[in-house]
Amino acid sequence: MTKPVRVRFAPSPTGYPHVGNIRTALFNWLFARHSSGRFVVRIEDTDVTRKVEGALEVILSGLKWLGLDWDEGPGVGGDYGPYFQSQRLSLYREAAERLIRQGNAYCCYCSSQRLKEMREEQARRKQPPGYDRRCRDLSEAERVQKEAKGITPVVRFKTPFEGRTRFNDLIWGEVVFEHGTIDDLVLLKSDGYPTYHLANVVDDHLMEISHVLRAEEWLSSTPRHLLMYQALGFEPPQFAHLPMILGADRAKLSKRHGSVSITEYREQGYLPETMVNFLALLGWSLDDKAEIFSLAELVANFSLERVSRTGAIFNRDKLNWMNGAYIRSLSLDDFTRRTLPFLENGLPAGVRRPLSIDYIGQVMPLIQERARTLAEVPELTAFFFTDELDYEPGLLIVKKMDRESSVQALEAVRQRLSPLQAFDTVSLEAVLRPLAAELELKTGQLFGTLRVAVTGRTVAPPLFETMSVLGKERSLERVGAALDKLRSL
Repeated sequence: MTKPVRVRFAPSPTGYPHVGNIRTALFNWLFARHSSGRFVVRIEDTDVTRKVEGALEVILSGLKWLGLDWDEGPGVGGDYGPYFQSQRLSLYREAAERLIRQGNAYCCYCSSQRLKEMREEQARRKQPPGYDRRCRDLSEAERVQKEAKGITPVVRFKTPFEGRTRFNDLIWGEVVFEHGTIDDLVLLKSDGYPTYHLANVVDDHLMEISHVLRAEEWLSSTPRHLLMYQALGFEPPQFAHLPMILGADRAKLSKRHGSVSITEYREQGYLPETMVNFLALLGWSLDDKAEIFSLAELVANFSLERVSRTGAIFNRDKLNWMNGAYIRSLSLDDFTRRTLPFLENGLPAGVRRPLSIDYIGQVMPLIQERARTLAEVPELTAFFFTDELDYEPGLLIVKKMDRESSVQALEAVRQRLSPLQAFDTVSLEAVLRPLAAELELKTGQLFGTLRVAVTGRTVAPPLFETMSVLGKERSLERVGAALDKLRSL
C-alpha cells in the first residue's frame, strides 16, 4: 500500500477494558508510531442496552496511563469525526438503504420468538446455526403487508449462495471462506442502530483506515466485511488478526487467569512501563532472548512480521518478575513518589497522617529490592509506621534457644544500645556483632530474636538499616515490649 498508515482502536463502552482489548490497542499504537502513521480512537457505542456507566472514562484513562496517546478521537478531534458511532447513525442508514436499492440487502420481519424457535429447531437437527433466509425474497406486496402490521424490520446482508472470499491476512497468510458457510447477517437493527459489522465497514472506509489490527476471533467475520466492501464499492483495508491470549492451562484467557480491567492492574501496583512491555510480548517478540524493552525500543522494533500465530500465554509470575525489575530500575525519588498513594491508602488507619515524605524516603531504599508491586509496599513497610507491633511472642524464641536465653539476649542488647550516641548502621553492627560471641550465640540467633523484636517479623529488610531508620528511641521501646512478651509466656 502506498497510502499513509491509519489504524484505529475502537472499543465499546459495554465493559471495562481487559488485557485483550489493551493488547489490541497497544499493537495498533506501536504499528502507527513505527510507521509514522496515525492512531485513531473511535468509540463504538451503538449497543445502548449493554452500555456500562463510566466505562468510557475507564477506557480512555487506561490508554493515558499506559502512554498510548491518540492522534484523532475523543478529546482530540480530527478531520474524520465524529468519533462516536452514536453520532454517525445517518451514515449507517444511508449505507443500508443503498445496499437494499442495489439488491445486496433486504428487510427481515421475523420476530425474536420466531428466530428463537428456528435456532432451537436447528440445534435439534444438529444443523449449523444461521438465519434461514425466510424474508430474503419477499415480494413488494408481502413487505407492504408486514409493515402495515406495524412490524419494524431489521436489514440483512444478502450473502451470495455460491463462491468464496479469499484474502491475505498479514499474520495468517491466505485465508479462504466458502460463501455457503456464511449466513445473512443483520446490518441494521430495528431500533435504527447498526451492528458492529456495518458500522465498522462504513467508518473504516470514511476514516480512511489503512490497516485493521484486531483479535483473532474476528477472523471469521472478515469475509462478511469484505463482501460489504465489495457491494459498497469501497477499497478494503489490510487485515491482521492478532493471536489469542491464553491462560497457563492454554484455555482462553478469563477472569480466573487474571484477565481483569487494566485499571485493576494499576490498583494492584503494576507500573505502566511493565504493562506495556508485558503486553507487547503477548504475541510479538524481537528474538528469543530480549524481554525488557522501553517504549522507544518497542516502537523502533515493532513489525507485524514478528507477530506470532500461536496463542500467547498470560503468565502472572512473569508479570510479577517484570514489574519487580522495573521497580528496581526506578530512581529512589521516583519510587517514593509512585509509592506514596499506596501507602496513604494501604497503611493501617491508626498511622498518623499526613505521612512524612522525608521518613518515607528513608524507608523505601530498604524494600525497593523486595517489592514486586507497589501495592505490596504498605505490607512490607507497615512496622516502620505503627506504634505497636502485633506478633506471637513465640517468634522471639528462635532455633536452639529458649525463653531464658532469649530474655538474656534482649536484655544485653538493651544495655549495649542505651548508651550509644550514634545510632547508625556502622555503630549498631560494631556493638551487636561482637555481642553475639560474648553471649555464645550465633549471629543468626541473636539477630533473629532482635529482628522479631523490632519488626514483629521473621523476614524483614536488613536489620541494622531498619533499626537506624526506626531510631534509637523506638528500637529500644520495641526491645522492651518484646521482653515483656517473653516474660509473660
